[in-house]
Parts: sequence; structure tokens; C-alpha cells
Amino acid sequence: MKFIIKHEVKGRLRIHVIRNRMTCAEADILCWTLEKQKDITSVKVYERTADAVIYYTGDREELIGRLRKFRFEKEDVPENVISSSGRALNSVYREKLIAKVLLHYGGKLILPNPIRKIWLTFKAVKYIGKGILCLARRKIEVSVLDATAIGVSVLRRDFNTAGSVMFLLGIGELLEEWTHKKSVGDLARSMSLNVQKVWLKREEQEILVPSSDIMPGDTVVIHMGNVIPFDGEVSTGEGMVNQASLTGESLPVRRTKGQSVFAGTVMEEGELEITVRAVSGSTRYEKIVTMIEDSEKLKSALESKAEHLADRLVPYTLLGTGIVGALTRNVTKALSVLMVDFSCALKLAMPIAVLSAIRQAGQLGITVKGGKYLEAVAEADTIVFDKTGTLTKARPTVKEIVVFGDYPEPEALRIAACLEEHFPHSMAKAVVDAARRRKLYHEEMHSKVEYIVAHGISSYIDGKKAVIGSSHFVFEDEKCKIRGIYQEKFDTLPEEYSHLYLAIDGELTAVICIEDPLREEAKDMVQMLRTEGISKIVMMTGDSERTAASIAERVGVDEYYAEVLPEDKAGFIEKEKAAGRKVVMIGDGINDSPALSAADAGIAISDGAELAREIADITIATEDLRGIVMLKRLSDAMMRRIQGNYKGIVSINGALIALGVAGLIQPTTSALLHNTFTLAISLRSMSGLLPEK
Repeated sequence: MKFIIKHEVKGRLRIHVIRNRMTCAEADILCWTLEKQKDITSVKVYERTADAVIYYTGDREELIGRLRKFRFEKEDVPENVISSSGRALNSVYREKLIAKVLLHYGGKLILPNPIRKIWLTFKAVKYIGKGILCLARRKIEVSVLDATAIGVSVLRRDFNTAGSVMFLLGIGELLEEWTHKKSVGDLARSMSLNVQKVWLKREEQEILVPSSDIMPGDTVVIHMGNVIPFDGEVSTGEGMVNQASLTGESLPVRRTKGQSVFAGTVMEEGELEITVRAVSGSTRYEKIVTMIEDSEKLKSALESKAEHLADRLVPYTLLGTGIVGALTRNVTKALSVLMVDFSCALKLAMPIAVLSAIRQAGQLGITVKGGKYLEAVAEADTIVFDKTGTLTKARPTVKEIVVFGDYPEPEALRIAACLEEHFPHSMAKAVVDAARRRKLYHEEMHSKVEYIVAHGISSYIDGKKAVIGSSHFVFEDEKCKIRGIYQEKFDTLPEEYSHLYLAIDGELTAVICIEDPLREEAKDMVQMLRTEGISKIVMMTGDSERTAASIAERVGVDEYYAEVLPEDKAGFIEKEKAAGRKVVMIGDGINDSPALSAADAGIAISDGAELAREIADITIATEDLRGIVMLKRLSDAMMRRIQGNYKGIVSINGALIALGVAGLIQPTTSALLHNTFTLAISLRSMSGLLPEK
């Protein structure tokens, strides 16, 4: 690639690519390629000027050498990098905005007055037509008000006022459409699939392979709690599939042999073998965009209230115009009321404020599925935390393996990893990682695996039943025993660790001791949430009373509950809601799914179970729990901005109406000031709610 260095300081380089103009696709390719480099911390590519700003930490000459070797046509860029980057969308709307401004002011300077009047009359027909259609539906909404204002101005031959009103309405519509599409696109991209590996069925064996290796016609196995990564047809098995991400249905649907399943849905119960029909991810992205655009989830209660209030105010504005005209016998003063309406600003600014908050949340690594969930977080007074993988670190580690039978320690760990690797939970990952570190690789040695939510796993190895899970599951549900000679050894298990019990053929085989360290920031996060207005902080866990009490004391929660089942968590949340409290639930496992659904806002930690992320209303990708505090602050800031918009719209527009009725300003000035204010408050609503660090 040929380029020149336009400017540089230590660690920062601004280059200009020598070509007539860089396309959006080329800008995306260059940006993606540079961002992959380990010594490059940040890249900004400007396609209009063919410039790129590169922040780096490595050797300058090495970077320049890589830039010289770069070729657009040789880079193997994933399909979705270009198709869903949003760069082309921004470019299109920037050009539309510039064209509209140039056309409006250029028309004033270039077009002869008679031709300009004909042109503006022709433009006015569109707005008047919308108003007539609205009346034909027996509704009096904002389009009627716009049509009346523009129509009266044209009839009075006040083309400057009519032109200004139509120009500012057009700018407002364009900005709203741009912001909405960009926010929806950002949200959809953050919700798109990111499945790295899948279980491929080959010669009666399940093999974990990269998802990119899968071809149409292959058979993949989907276990409970996992996302279905491809469109396909069920070849074997039976399961309940959660399709909320595509259809909005809250209840899972039953899927059996011969029925279709779709990428992005989640196996809630059971297990399916699927013959892959399509491997492209673009259809999933398009489905998500459609779902978001059609979904009422994007609208907070205040946003919906603004829309309804905007339409309800239209008749009063028309009535006020008539009353002022009748009392003053002055058409100019009556038009001053007509030119200023509250509805336009209400209907435009509120959705933009909500979508901007969702977009900024995305920049903070937080995916929010709708404005009403931000509103729920802002109003929350109770937060319920799961312990494992949430308050504690998401990557617990195996510290010790205590054996109680005929299987040596390596073999016990190998069997445990073989069972646990099928299910996404932080404890399971710890066991699998421990086996991998010891190079204890294995062929699948068990029969079909059954997962019992919040309890454990059951299967058969060499005809013997093997179970792994909690003490309650192994000893009470499965009635497993401890050989008498090992009782003392069992009684002296290290208390500082969480315990995972493995039993084979009805006898305890091994206890895997797992250290699940508390996140360093957990205590600070709890205190910060109290400062932000959360009055009740609760921890719930399926772990033992001893472990739960220790963690609760160190974190500083108000209440804790140990050895709880999934239905207990959901039941607690329902009880709190019935008492009039607004509840947020934060979890990461399959067993947290009922509670996440029950809460006013369910928050999932991103490296937890896929089912939890799919069901949750908000997903936090950051490793630092203080992201929850940032979410609370962002939600509060959104509510303050919306309330501020309300007050600003009422006070400014009220003042303009008073000035118009008093005869101090003309309708043209009134319309210009009203629309300028509407545009200003909308642009303010687009800005970030929290200061950038």
C-alpha cells in the first residue's frame, strides 16, 4: 500500500493512503487488519479523506513495513466485518444531510423566486397529504399539525416560513432515522452470534471443532443451555428450544425429528442432533435487526408516554390557535401558536435519548435489549446477585483432587472432565481446564449425558452409572455411599474450597476441590451501588451455608441465601416485586435463567451460560463488576436527560407561544426558533450521557 505520513508523535501515526477515494469496504478492511495487530491499541480510518490514525506501542519501523506490505485485495476478512460495520450507513446519511442543507440554502440563492415558490408548493403537498390521510383515519396527530402550519403558510404566500418549517422537519426526520438505524445496527451487531466451537457428530463420536469448519450437510450436537449456531433440521433427539431472540415468544417450543431450528435460538431442555442447512451468519443478523425494529422492547415507559402525549397535545394546539385567532382577530398571532407545538420535540427527542443511551452502553461493553430495561435499572432499589461466576471470579480453578476409591487421581479428573465439558458453567470449565493442563485427553467414554439443573450430571461409563455434582445431588438424590474406611478422610476435606463430588456405581470416587476466589472489586462495587441509591443488595447461591456466609461477609451484602434452587431465586424475586420493589437480577448460569426472566431487568455476565445471556435483558461483557455501577449511572443519566427534555420543551415552547400572542415575534421567527430548538434538543439527546474517560 502506498501512503504518506501526514503527522506523527510518539505512539501515534496519521497516514494518508494514496488513492482517489477509499471505499467504505476498504476502510473496514484496513481498520480490521490493523486492529488485529498486538502492538496497535487503537485505529480510526476516515474513508472520505483516505486517512488513518494509528495508536501503537511497538516499533515504528516495523509498523511502517507492515503498512507497505498491506494489500486490500489480499486480506481474508470475515463476511460480517464489512456487512455489519455501520460505516456505509453513516456515510449515506452524512451525504443526505449535506445534500439537504445545500439544497435548501442553495435554492434560496440560485432559484428565481417564482420557481422557488412552485418548488416549495410541490414539497408542501407531501406534508399536507400526510395530514389528510391522518384525518381520514379519524385521528388528529402531529402530521395534522405539520400539514396545517405548512398549508396556512402557503395559502398566505409566506413561502419563507413554509420552507423553513419543511426544512427543519426534514432535518429532524433524517437525524431521527439515522440515529435509530445506527443504534439498532450497533445493538444487533452486539447480539449477533459469536459461537467459536461446536460438537460435530462423526462416526458415532462427538468431536469439538471450530464452527468455521462446519459445512452444510454436517450433523452437529446441541446440548442443553447452548445456542444453536446454524439453521438446520433435527435428525435425532427431542428438546425445548427458546426462540425469543427471533420470534419474541417467551415460552420454549418443542422440536423433534424432521422439524426446523434456527441459528440464534437456545436449547433450554433436552438434546438435539441437527443436520446443518446453512452456515452463513448474515441471515441471523438480518433477523435480529427486524426483531429489534419491530419490538416494543426498545421503548421505555417514558418514551411511550412521550409519543402518546405528543399526539394528545395536537388537538389542544389547534384549539389554542383557533381561540387566539377568535379573541385577537389577528391571523399572525394565531399562526404564532400554530407554528409552535410541543409534540414535535417530544416525539423526536425522547426516542433519540433512549437509543443514544443504548449506544453508549454498547461502547462500555454492555448490551441492552431495550430502553425499558435501562428505565428499570434506574428505578431499581433491590439487586440480587448469584455468587458463582458473578461475585466470585468467572474462572475458578481446581486446587486439589481427593480420591476415595479404585480410580487414581488422573483417571478421576479425566472422567470428571469428560462429563463436564458438555455443559457451560464456570465450575465445569475449571475441571475441563485442569484436565487440559495435565494433558489428560480422552475419547468420549460415556453414553448420553443427562444434565439436572442446579444439581449435577448423570451418565454411564463402561455400563456403570457415573454422577458428578453437588453433595445434595450425589448423596441425597442419587443415594451414593462412602466406604467406611474413607469416612474420616471425607470429614477432613479442606473447608476453604467449594466441592464437586464424583461417584461411580453408587460409591464416592473423588472430591474435586475448587477455589472460587472473590473478585477484587466486588466489595467496592457493592458500596458504590449503595451510593447510587440501591437500598437492598442480596446474594443467593446453591453453595453451602459455610461458603455463602464467608463470601457474604467479605462482600458486605444485606442478605444472603445458601443452598437455593433455581425456583427459589425466582420465587424470592416475585415476592420482592409483590412488595412493591423494583428488582434487578445478576447471574451467569443456566440455573439463573428463571430468576433473570422474573426480574424487572435481568443482567447476565457475558462469559456465563449462553442460555442466561439469551434470556437476560442486559449483558455485561466487561471483566470488572464496576460495569454494573456504570450501567446504573448511565440509566440514571438517561432518566435525568428525559426529564430535562420535558422541562425544556415545555418552558421554551411556552415562552415562544406567549411572545407570539403578545405580538413580540412574527410567525416566521416563531417557527424558526421552535424548529431550531427542537433540532438542538435532539442533537443534545444524541450526545453521550456519561463523560468519556
